[in-house]
Amino acid sequence: MPEVNWYMRIAARLFALVTLISPCAPVSRADAYDAKPKLIVVLVFDQFRGDYLDRYRADFKAKNGWNLFLKQGAHFTDCYYDYANLVTAAGHSTIGTGAYTDGHQIPLNEWYEPGPNGELRQVSSVADDRYKLVGAPAGTKDLTGASAHREMASTLGDELVLATGGRAHVYGVSMKDRAAILTSGHATKGAFWTDHDTGTWMTSTYWMNQLPGWAAKFNTSGHLEKARKESNVAEGSFYEKVGRSAASVSYQLDFAMALIEGEKLGQNPTGVADMITISVSSTDINGHAFGPDDSSQRELIVQSDVLLDSFFNFLDRTVGLKNVMVAMTGDHGVATSQEAGDAMGMPVLDFPPAKFTKPLEAMLEAKYPLKGKSPYVLQMDNPYLLLNRPAFEASGIGEEEAENTTRTMVQQIFAEFGKSNNNMSAGREQEPPVVTHIYTSKEMREGKLPDTQYGRLVAHSYSPYVGWALHLNFGPYQFPWNSSGATHFSANSYDRHVPLELFGTAFIPGTYHGVVAPVDIAATFASLLRTNRPSAAVGRVLTEAMKPEGAGSTWVDDATTSNTTVK
Repeated sequence: MPEVNWYMRIAARLFALVTLISPCAPVSRADAYDAKPKLIVVLVFDQFRGDYLDRYRADFKAKNGWNLFLKQGAHFTDCYYDYANLVTAAGHSTIGTGAYTDGHQIPLNEWYEPGPNGELRQVSSVADDRYKLVGAPAGTKDLTGASAHREMASTLGDELVLATGGRAHVYGVSMKDRAAILTSGHATKGAFWTDHDTGTWMTSTYWMNQLPGWAAKFNTSGHLEKARKESNVAEGSFYEKVGRSAASVSYQLDFAMALIEGEKLGQNPTGVADMITISVSSTDINGHAFGPDDSSQRELIVQSDVLLDSFFNFLDRTVGLKNVMVAMTGDHGVATSQEAGDAMGMPVLDFPPAKFTKPLEAMLEAKYPLKGKSPYVLQMDNPYLLLNRPAFEASGIGEEEAENTTRTMVQQIFAEFGKSNNNMSAGREQEPPVVTHIYTSKEMREGKLPDTQYGRLVAHSYSPYVGWALHLNFGPYQFPWNSSGATHFSANSYDRHVPLELFGTAFIPGTYHGVVAPVDIAATFASLLRTNRPSAAVGRVLTEAMKPEGAGSTWVDDATTSNTTVK
């Protein structure tokens, strides 16, 4: 018996020792410092409304195309932006920073600000006079460079670079400069975009003085000619004509693959994670031209399924998909086109901005005779009616009076639109344009907004870059527009609805129906990577789609593979 008791005491001590040691055993997890994952991909499809993936789901046949998210990843059906200025520059900034415009300060694609001579000039959200373009085609007149200097928040990529002491390599790619730059951030190794006319890839001296060898080679290796041939566009604007075809999707993904291979992303010799942001502009270009319900948009999305399959298979060969973490979303949704609305009996209305800006200017000039040559109204840059501060100040008018007077006049103009002509007709009459909400820059800046959902959306949309202005929202499926097709910008659900898809071994595959937002991407990835959140981030960590970490489980565990539906 004494001998048995001795063995029992030894066994008990061993058990206690194991119990103490087990929680301290290393657990494999997502960590920027040990390259788990090795590569982060943030994929954006421009003007990709949130209903598209389920709407066309039956057409997706490739294993690693859209089905990488729908069948192997976390698919969120109800992802909505929580602000009211749904445009490209603001959307990409929001994705990158995990903040809204009141956090990152990017309100529009372009706006007005005083130039070196003190006069107002229109500037791009990424234009930077301190730098020059690199790789621009010969004969390019405007060589103004670009950077993210107007983006007043750090991005997920910035925080990854900071967390790794500069060892992580982060890049941005898109046909649009603002999409490539604002999503990736300030501390990147490079951002690349295309020349509007020729399609040539270029960058800015903010990052480098000449294109890397692999990028220069790509520009001369026949990819341009291949894209023109496949899209049947022999000449003309590459962006406008080739850009709306599947050939341009391939062109952008091919460049991203050349970058990943050329810079050896996902194979960082210092043992940390790398990152690339890729924004595919094609769905935006085609969507503006034809609208979201046109067969060409469906065809483009279905063709992209095969191209994404090729891209993700490339990543599997070079990095290994088990070592890759991917987020996919859109920068904004889109309204139904006038043509499609008419066909389906929906009162959609597009109308030229001049329908109200022209009479508005006349009313302002009648009340305040101009002291100079510049008009009071700069332009309707949806959702902002931008006002000419110097013109008002020359007439002795301050901001509050200028904005309030303009608002009253806009309301008067739209009230006239709403008056019935009392003509009886056999068919439906077209609904008049309606302005549903108007708030001034001063009200937005000072927080004098209603405690409602719309008030919150507008508050999240403010930036001092808009200057003196009115924030306008129109009736459902109504938009000022000077072209065919459709556009976006409003606080309405169809403009705020985008996909949110996550892939990686950290996530539980399935369909999730809770309301989420694109700002949740930066919060979730920062948590998994063990980095700080971006400086102004407001999103939440999507724990409902994440595998638990702890003893007995590893981040690269593929045990949970069932495709479940979570509500």
